[in-house]
Amino acid sequence: MRAVFLAWMMIWGALMAQAQDLSGLARVDAAQSGVKDGWFGRSALTLHLSQGVPFRVFVLDDPARLVADFREVDFDGLTADAFLSGSDSISGVRFGTFKPGWSRLIADLAAPMLPVEIGMPVDVSDGTATLEITLEPAEPAEFAAGAGGPVDADWGAPAAAPLPKGDADAFVVVIDPGHGGVDPGAVRDTTSEKELMLGMGLALRDALRRAGGIEVVLTRDRDMFVSLPGRVALAHQVGADAFVSLHADALSQGQARGATIYTLSEQASDAASAQLAAQHDRADILAGVDLSGTDDQVAAVLMDLARTETMPRTATLAAALIENLAAAGGPMNKRPRREAAFSVLKSADIPSVLVEVGFLSDPRDLANLRDPVWRSVMVEALAAGILQWRDDDLAMQPLIRQ
Repeated sequence: MRAVFLAWMMIWGALMAQAQDLSGLARVDAAQSGVKDGWFGRSALTLHLSQGVPFRVFVLDDPARLVADFREVDFDGLTADAFLSGSDSISGVRFGTFKPGWSRLIADLAAPMLPVEIGMPVDVSDGTATLEITLEPAEPAEFAAGAGGPVDADWGAPAAAPLPKGDADAFVVVIDPGHGGVDPGAVRDTTSEKELMLGMGLALRDALRRAGGIEVVLTRDRDMFVSLPGRVALAHQVGADAFVSLHADALSQGQARGATIYTLSEQASDAASAQLAAQHDRADILAGVDLSGTDDQVAAVLMDLARTETMPRTATLAAALIENLAAAGGPMNKRPRREAAFSVLKSADIPSVLVEVGFLSDPRDLANLRDPVWRSVMVEALAAGILQWRDDDLAMQPLIRQ
């Protein structure tokens, strides 16, 4: 069974390599798409498309899930409930933009299952296509042996755009709107974290550029997925002087409200901070990004040495943001400075902070986040904090070098 699966992977990998010049957007016919459970534990996943597109399929473990990537699919009109109404073998599904020009569908498997048949026949009369995947139960060891990410593991990393031509000595700030694409972040009714933070990220970019003497790069400027390692990699590619990640998460346990600035620490300052950091990493895992691989002992020592200089600069960046957010009226968290092991903060040589502008799980914060006037005030306060820190940091550089 695994041999059949791997053979299909090789066949479709070759077809994709030959079809990279295909373009156009394939649209899903939601009424004809879904998952059906059949005899002997088998399940059939069907996705009806307006045209054929290059695609690839693979499975990932811990948790078990099936991933299908496409170039490119519009999932508008498809809902998870309707898609899964005929199946108990798939417990959840997410879909959306993964990177520019590419889309992704992730199906959570209730138990280990491997694809035994994969195809996308095209109707010659009208050009429509149907992705057909037949899944069959597998032993945990067999599933683990067949699981693994694609060869081009940098799919989650956006290509670094060239910096705008300007002042050669300009500070470079990377603004990271949290979540995106297949990862919506926190959601309350029709309000999603990924949309709110993209809007605030774009507005913050514009505010900083108006100030002059500073170049701004966004980790995403549209509704697309960017992996946590990809966000950090982009900051290094553009030589960032600071990295600011924007979020408005939700906590299922305990209470959290008000603007909060997080800096890196392997030991979380409190249980809520630890929960948030775990949620962020899990979002990458569920979106099909391989987070395996750890720093070896030598690399860890070198990074600790680099952080000796970076950590005080990060602390002053956090302090400047807290000062300006509080002056703008916040509201602030009762403990606005906290620490946790967020993956996006782990650059050893770039001062990095994560800003929870508010929490969608708190009614007061939710009302504020939905208010465009309030968001505008917070954007200006964030810009003022970054600019204040830039000036202070530049003034300190000669002293640090001495």
